[in-house]
Amino acid sequence: MTAIFTVPDMTCGHCEKTVRGALVDALPGAVVSIDLAAHKVTVEGDAAKAEEAIREAGYSPEKLAG
Repeated sequence: MTAIFTVPDMTCGHCEKTVRGALVDALPGAVVSIDLAAHKVTVEGDAAKAEEAIREAGYSPEKLAG
């Protein structure tokens, strides 16, 4: 399953690295794609786990699809 989130408070390279790390830890082996300019995160895997991981990393994801 592909989940797409907008993460408006992901604003810099450090934010991107933090979000990517949280998703890789929560969903090992998942494909994660981040478009920092658009504040968009796409992840293959469990959408609920992905959203929880982003929130636990300190960000505010809004689910778009998946």
